[in-house]
Amino acid sequence: MGIRLAYLGPPGTYSEEAAVDYAPEAAHVAYSSIPAVVRSADEGEVDEAIVPIENSLEGTVTFTVDLLIHQSKLKIKGEVVVAIHHCLLAQPDTRIEDVRVVYSHPQAIAQCRSYLSRQLPDAEHVASLSTASAIEDMRKSRHPAAAISSRRAADILDANIVESNIEDVSNNQTRFVALAAKDGRRTGYDRTSICFDFSEDAPGILYDTLGELASRSVNMIKIESRPDRRSLGRYVFLIDVEGHRDDAVVRDALAGVEARASMFKILGSYPRAEALE
Repeated sequence: MGIRLAYLGPPGTYSEEAAVDYAPEAAHVAYSSIPAVVRSADEGEVDEAIVPIENSLEGTVTFTVDLLIHQSKLKIKGEVVVAIHHCLLAQPDTRIEDVRVVYSHPQAIAQCRSYLSRQLPDAEHVASLSTASAIEDMRKSRHPAAAISSRRAADILDANIVESNIEDVSNNQTRFVALAAKDGRRTGYDRTSICFDFSEDAPGILYDTLGELASRSVNMIKIESRPDRRSLGRYVFLIDVEGHRDDAVVRDALAGVEARASMFKILGSYPRAEALE
């Protein structure tokens, strides 16, 4: 029996595409928001959940990262990269020059800024829960409207494509992570994600902590920070490193980081996905 895999719906979203790519034989279960997707796995309604975590243009999906830091006990089990190619959709009888509202997920709108400023400079941008639900928002609009969504969503929902590939950068990709009660097994080509903070600030404290990685030749793939939600100017640091937490050298490096940190959490070790060409 296949797993039950939650994703941000409805059918036709890039999250659904990621879910199909990650586990084609799974029972794919749609939820209306990222918190609902994560909660469904946290509470055992589904076996795993897949959520966007990073886009090549817009960077980290902070909503997802904050859930992993502060709320969820789930671990990152795997990842998949999806190519993002946006389409402009409109009703067959709508002239583009008449469009006054463009609906889509905020990330999609941000990824098409240049196109929208050139082609629809006076249109209002309105956020939808997903790129697929933007089609329904467009159809319900009281004003001439368009939507930014995927070709898959247009096919599923029988929507009219006005123009394809309207994203500002053609090599637009989103990394999705699969969340489960346990993270991934060691494969030899892995990534480990951690987060940590410090109880007090001090000169060189982050530099010295990162030295736990450098001194063991553990390669850091990514570093960023998020507000710690407790006080202004205090941050949680997020780091991705090459290797699995069960690799001896990675295990020792993480132990060194944990010893210097106030809060320390391994978000997961999992097989790395190749970026798309």
